[in-house]
Amino acid sequence: MLARFAADAVLLLHLAFILFAVFGGLLVLWRARFAWLHLPALAWAVWVVGAHRECPLTALENHLLAAAGQAGYEGGFIEHYLLPLIYPPGLTAQQQTTIALAFAVWSLAIYALLLRQHWRRR
Repeated sequence: MLARFAADAVLLLHLAFILFAVFGGLLVLWRARFAWLHLPALAWAVWVVGAHRECPLTALENHLLAAAGQAGYEGGFIEHYLLPLIYPPGLTAQQQTTIALAFAVWSLAIYALLLRQHWRRR
């Protein structure tokens, strides 16, 4: 039971990390010091998705599920939980790379806006 609870906690942490990586730039617009947390999170997320790597949180979740006597899952967090919800079946590696780049461009646009505001204040 404890292993299942831990697996669920890792799942929630993983989802929170993904949401922070994607939308954390909006927090930076509110408080610029969030950039020190967001930029490394964004870089990691873009690298994991763009390089088609497995996030260590996925491996940890699968390990905890196995310890709880449940089957883990194939692929990564995004493929297992998010793809069925927001992406059509048959997402290719090239499309996944495009999505990673779109997240990076989204965040760069937010940071460009932040820098523009900073320069105008000076």
